[in-house]
Amino acid sequence: MSEKSININENTTVVPDEKKKVDKRDAKLSMAHLYVAFIALFLGGLAGLLQVLVRSGSFTLPSGINYYQILTVHGVLLGLILTTFFIFGFQTAAMSKAVGTLSDKQRMLGWIGFWVMTVGTAMAAVMVLLNKASVLYTFYAPLQAHWIFYAGLALVVVGSWIACLAEALRWIQWRKDNPKQRTPLLGFMIVCNNLMWFIATIGVAAEVLLQLLPWSLGLIERVDVLLTRTLFWSFGHALVYFWLLPAYMIWYTVVPKIIGGKIFSDALARLSFIMFVLFSVPVGLHHQLTEPGISSSSKFLQVILTMMVVVPSLLTAFSLFATFEIRGRELGGKGLFSWFKKMPWKDVRFFAPFIGMIAFIPGGAGGIVNASNQMNQLIHNTIWVPGHFHLTVATGVVLTFFGATYWLVPHLTGRVLTKEMNRLGIIQTVLWALGMGIMSISMHIAGLLGAPRRSSFSDYGGAEIAKTWASYQIGQAVGGTLLFVAILIFLYIFIKLRWSTTNKGFEEFPIAPVSEFAHETPAILENFKVWIVILVALILIAYTYPIYDIISNAPLGSKGFKLW
Repeated sequence: MSEKSININENTTVVPDEKKKVDKRDAKLSMAHLYVAFIALFLGGLAGLLQVLVRSGSFTLPSGINYYQILTVHGVLLGLILTTFFIFGFQTAAMSKAVGTLSDKQRMLGWIGFWVMTVGTAMAAVMVLLNKASVLYTFYAPLQAHWIFYAGLALVVVGSWIACLAEALRWIQWRKDNPKQRTPLLGFMIVCNNLMWFIATIGVAAEVLLQLLPWSLGLIERVDVLLTRTLFWSFGHALVYFWLLPAYMIWYTVVPKIIGGKIFSDALARLSFIMFVLFSVPVGLHHQLTEPGISSSSKFLQVILTMMVVVPSLLTAFSLFATFEIRGRELGGKGLFSWFKKMPWKDVRFFAPFIGMIAFIPGGAGGIVNASNQMNQLIHNTIWVPGHFHLTVATGVVLTFFGATYWLVPHLTGRVLTKEMNRLGIIQTVLWALGMGIMSISMHIAGLLGAPRRSSFSDYGGAEIAKTWASYQIGQAVGGTLLFVAILIFLYIFIKLRWSTTNKGFEEFPIAPVSEFAHETPAILENFKVWIVILVALILIAYTYPIYDIISNAPLGSKGFKLW
């Protein structure tokens, strides 16, 4: 049997799945997203470095640049732009690989979505750089940005919807061509993530288009601040899972292939994604536990729904570590933790995502603290919360994205991951994990001591108070510096993987098969009609009364607070 193909007859050859490349046209669309993502990584990372240096008291920004300007740059570019563009770049390639090459119409929609998002990004970025939109990535009212900033963010959302449509049409086409067959697991996961994203962004789109944008244009005099925050967080927490689910896609389907194993359970993977879809949107009020104007019963209900998200996370941990143990025993491991020694630690494609998995464990524990009413009172609006985000998103998710880049870019561009770049990737991963560990631990401790988030060193309210957190601010500066060095190394690797002429060849797009011992997947897991009905019902239960209560009890006499 040839390594390149399996000969069926003299006129027909079928290329094995592992040797099939993503279509060049789809690869070009995917790479376009990655270019924007990594430009955002550099600029957002630079802004983050400046932040931690300012907070340490060892650096003063040049005149004409303020702390909240760079804080907005950091949050918007890394929290929204890097993640969104990378995810749609990865999903475009993954859908093409798992479900089939996009049609010309689908690809055209993908390009339209890309350019709409890119134009929106440029609009928002220009306003931030001109210091006319220093409102952070949450853009809370009554802080007001220039209308072009809000219009730009709206275009990013609309562009993402168009990209979702392109991928949905490819899935629908596959279903028509393959009736009564189960969608390939990776394709199913993409559909779940896009469904969740579309539902979640309706709230923030309503906030921007019906309140913030008309308010900024002067078309209306007042907005309801509590309503805008509630609509934002109906999106804001689901955003976390929009970041996370592509990392889960890689953990479930790619990492097992890299270690030479198989997916432990197709049904378990699909169930966990369905649960994320159901419980990711109707939980945003746990970000508003300290806000008046929302009833305690509504907050309590959403805290319960938030805790339900722990279940698919635990299912994922069980499935992944079962895969590791099974593969470790196949390789000769005997003891309880023998799998640990048998993993390919020198392969950055495994090493980076695995470190991300480990970081997600304390990150998830911190999330339980954030969502618990009593404990939230201690850490709410302290720098503990950014410390939590930097463990979950900036470590668990971003390290997984880095690990995927090391094989995805060579696959899309006809190159290979060389030993030199692999070794450099290991160094980059270690630096990232070390820097993030130092910075995040410092943030968590400073937060427990009361250090506020979203604040520069000069805003702490007195030299004596600032001294309490001084050493931890220095820790953040040390960690942030290591992180920026890691970003520079990553970008160097990306450039070499993309444009080097000495590493041309074929790099696999690794997708693991399902274990032959796995139970059959129930058909209902792919019945999206059922899950969409349940999702809509949960959202109505979680948000109908709180939003009605906010609108009906909005203060009439307070200028700047009521829309009508």
